Amino acid sequence: MKLTTMTQVTVDGVVQGNGGASDEDRRNGFVRGGWALGAGDAETMGLITSTYQRADAFLFGRRTYELFAGYWGTVPEMRAHPIGVALNETPKYVASRTLTEVRWENTTLLTGDLAAAIAELKATSEGELQVHGSGTLVRWLLARDLVDEMTLIVVPVILGQGTRLFPDNGPDIALDLVDSRVDSKGVTIQVHRPNGRPSYPADPGG
Repeated sequence: MKLTTMTQVTVDGVVQGNGGASDEDRRNGFVRGGWALGAGDAETMGLITSTYQRADAFLFGRRTYELFAGYWGTVPEMRAHPIGVALNETPKYVASRTLTEVRWENTTLLTGDLAAAIAELKATSEGELQVHGSGTLVRWLLARDLVDEMTLIVVPVILGQGTRLFPDNGPDIALDLVDSRVDSKGVTIQVHRPNGRPSYPADPGG
């Protein structure tokens, strides 16, 4: 399976607390939650929904998994939403060192060598293994060259605080731009494919 990620991110790279509840994620004194609420027009919302619907499996980090399980997996009207239907009916995998059991249907807890488990999943069949949210997991996957395609939904706001998708000191990754568009609300959808390490100009003074 091709491993793809879809992440809502601010212009300054923040992924923390994007959901509708302002108190969804208050780690490290974060108080600017809900910044993605209302962002994106109908076309962008349709793109997000259709992305979920084409998934052959989902992969989550613990925090996003628990948020989604309590929302898409529990609330009746959310379960009936097309995204909820896709999430509830499609196999889900959660990567966690702290969870000991999972209660959301069609979920498998990945234990042991996570990189090997994900590589095995990718090799099992055709289709798409999707990661939504799960910023910590996305960083981990990128560092190990496990991401095949990355969609960034860039919301036009500078947050000035919060956990960022890309670390201050992490791997350098060359990207091929596959698609880019801007919706009527100024949200940019960028689709990238990692392509090894970037090259840099030689030091003219060297």
